[in-house]
Amino acid sequence: MREFSYTITDEIGIHARPAGTIAKKAKEFASTITITKDGKTAELKKLMAVMALGIKQGDTVTVTANGEDEEIAIWAIEKLFQAEL
Repeated sequence: MREFSYTITDEIGIHARPAGTIAKKAKEFASTITITKDGKTAELKKLMAVMALGIKQGDTVTVTANGEDEEIAIWAIEKLFQAEL
């Protein structure tokens, strides 16, 4: 299992566009990838579940990857967060 924490800097937070981009990237990997905010967890591959967390600017989230390609998955998702959020 691999994970990273990230504080959202985008002024709108995780809204439809970045959530869609993140879900699309997560679907490229076999690993289970989750995002957790305030004790609530959603599978990153599920756009609506991610949006339901209501992640706003300044929130710190933890992203976890667990599976056969977890190392490359967590690296790619972290780079995407840095570029998008």
